[in-house]
Amino acid sequence: MATLGVNIDHVATVRQARRTVEPDPVWAAAAAELGGADAITVHLREDRRHIQDRDLEVLKQTVQVKLNLESAITPAMTAIACRVRPDQVTLVPENRAEVTTEGGLDVSGQLQAVATAVEQLHAAGIVVSLFIDPDPVQIEAAAGLGVAAVELHTGSYANATAAADRDRELNVLARAATLTAQAGLSLNAGHGLTYRNVSPIAQLAGMEELNIGHSIVARAIFVGMAEAVREMKRLIT
Repeated sequence: MATLGVNIDHVATVRQARRTVEPDPVWAAAAAELGGADAITVHLREDRRHIQDRDLEVLKQTVQVKLNLESAITPAMTAIACRVRPDQVTLVPENRAEVTTEGGLDVSGQLQAVATAVEQLHAAGIVVSLFIDPDPVQIEAAAGLGVAAVELHTGSYANATAAADRDRELNVLARAATLTAQAGLSLNAGHGLTYRNVSPIAQLAGMEELNIGHSIVARAIFVGMAEAVREMKRLIT
């Protein structure tokens, strides 16, 4: 049965729009836990567009479930992760011009840089996951680095509007899930998942963790964070 990691980045996005102190993503994390979140996910971006260093520090002290930090592969971000020591770091690609993460990490194309970050994170006692496209080449490269998990990028599936396109993308993810299991890696997934499209992804064989942010935060505006998380949990379990 898949667990749910709630990404609270966009609570911080609202706060940073006014450069004020509210809404506080730390409060959002607590409410998400009350709703049944199995993990809290944040992306400390290099440009600090939403989550701030203070947020990560306080979340490390207060989150009672798994704390998952999404991080770019840079010496500065790896150093922060090794100092704060979240339970898990998910290495992701990062482009300053993008609205949100676009595509998975090219592990095979930057193998040495990824390997260096993974080695440093492992030395700090941190579980590492790699956010990758559902591509056999990337899964093989990830397995070779000795990481615990991969998180499959579900953006193409989430963005598909025609049923045939959606089914095709789901099949791609299903094949990638099989390869992930064969490689001995834990299977996570995320990006663009909503209350309408999450169930088929949650039902993929071996799915262990789904990381969902924007849709839950959007729903929380109307029903509150705890209830928004409860509704998503019901759909994935």
